[in-house]
Amino acid sequence: MGIYTQKVSWVLDADIRAFFDILDHEWLVKFVEHRVADRRIVHLIRKWLRAGVLGDGKRIRNEEGTVQGGSISPLLANIYLHHVFDLWTKQWRKVQARGDVIVVRFADDFVVGFQYRDEAKRFLAELRERLGKFGLELHPEKTRLIEFGRFATRNRQKRGEGKLETFNFLEFTHICGKTRAGRFTVLRQTMRKKWQAKLKEVSFKLRRRMNDPVPEQGAYLRSVVIGHARYYGVPMNSPAIGAFRHKVCRLWHKVLKRRSDKHRLPWERMKRLIARHIPSARICYPYPSERLCVTT
Repeated sequence: MGIYTQKVSWVLDADIRAFFDILDHEWLVKFVEHRVADRRIVHLIRKWLRAGVLGDGKRIRNEEGTVQGGSISPLLANIYLHHVFDLWTKQWRKVQARGDVIVVRFADDFVVGFQYRDEAKRFLAELRERLGKFGLELHPEKTRLIEFGRFATRNRQKRGEGKLETFNFLEFTHICGKTRAGRFTVLRQTMRKKWQAKLKEVSFKLRRRMNDPVPEQGAYLRSVVIGHARYYGVPMNSPAIGAFRHKVCRLWHKVLKRRSDKHRLPWERMKRLIARHIPSARICYPYPSERLCVTT
């Protein structure tokens, strides 16, 4: 993210209330027609929007919104927000902003970094007005403007205020921190809520697999640990992904011990099973400054 290198001191952490449920069909079709000339494609999209969903054996028609989880919903949502948010934000930054403005959006979740607080507050007010024109609204509890960035800690210390707030984005908690060399960096840690929810899911599935052969259980847990590390394995998040692997191993040990009341499973033997089936949790990605660097 640009927060690593730019002069960002304020972050707008925003979320659109019930975006997929209230998306306006007429505006959406107009945006699609602006990009797609084939009338047959537009007609099919109209039919899909009117198709509705099945609930308790009955067909429920939707006058607005798209089905969350539908195969085409993310595509249509991005087209909608590209016209409503992306293009407007690009123009706002070009015409009205004096300082740096960094925008990162994923589906209906987005964060915007600002150099100056007054610009952040003005952007938020105008964004509410902009979204209102298209039937959208920012979630009042999930939208907030926080002080964040390389200069935020110093500024808050001068004012005698407490430590900085954090924000969640893409299942990571973002925290102002420092490298070993003392330079500013953004720490990204696995959201505790997501971390606990995944462990609860693993525990439930392990209990259902209690009587499966050990190699099959090991193969399942191997895929869980590898998948977790490949998403959350970002620099400086080693403690979180390492703790996740350790908890998974403990859950497996607990399940294996319950398979028999007569035989014990010493931890030394359990460690051999873990070494055989569950790989170490490793960082999978470089720092953003290295990953996004272009050399010629």
